[in-house]
Amino acid sequence: MSGHSKWATIRRKKEGKDAARGRVFTRLIKEITVAARMGGGDETGNPRLRTAVLAAKTANMPAANIERGIKKGTGELPGTVYEEIVYEGYGPGGVALLIETVTDNRNRTVSEIRHILAKRGGSLGSAGSVNWMFERRGVITVPAGAANEDRLLELLLDLGVEDIRQEEDVFEVVCEPEALENAKGVLDRAKIQMISAEISMIPQSFVRVEGNQADAMLKLMDDLDDHDDVQKVSSNFDIDLETMKSAG
Repeated sequence: MSGHSKWATIRRKKEGKDAARGRVFTRLIKEITVAARMGGGDETGNPRLRTAVLAAKTANMPAANIERGIKKGTGELPGTVYEEIVYEGYGPGGVALLIETVTDNRNRTVSEIRHILAKRGGSLGSAGSVNWMFERRGVITVPAGAANEDRLLELLLDLGVEDIRQEEDVFEVVCEPEALENAKGVLDRAKIQMISAEISMIPQSFVRVEGNQADAMLKLMDDLDDHDDVQKVSSNFDIDLETMKSAG
């Protein structure tokens, strides 16, 4: 797993369930609204919306909330108009960052993201400065208790899956973006629980960060993750697992 994947797994265990649920619900509603606005409210013809709704159901979001998010996106209900902006930047030690946001005020968001980065020794970069370091891939996260590696290989080997790797109590299935929907459908029909299934930006190489820079990098990830407009952060940091577990 990438450093970011390990960090995300550890943070899920540390944070309070109520606070985590509120943050997750906010992000999911934004994604549902944007997906419905861009591709329509019919899940069968809108893969992005279908993925967002699956994520919402996995997070136990009430069906009424999902429906409202879709209707706000299609204009059937009044709602905030959001735009998607991806910021590229650097963290301590030259770590690359892709920060995906959904915002109703781009001036506010860029100012706050710049401030967060500067506070932890990072900086914003220009468009294209770090995007080339990442590859777009489908990623499905499965609890280790839901299936073993042999079962996942049996189900997914012929569907464009590139890698299945375990980190503590989860499996991370990496596949071609075009294979995500089919792989997700196979797991769903096999009644195998999924924590998440999404398109992610996977780093092609990693930057080792240690000592004070590692501490600052982890604090930066927490700060970005806590920001209301940030949907997802992709990074190529490599930090010792024990350091990540003891941080916070």
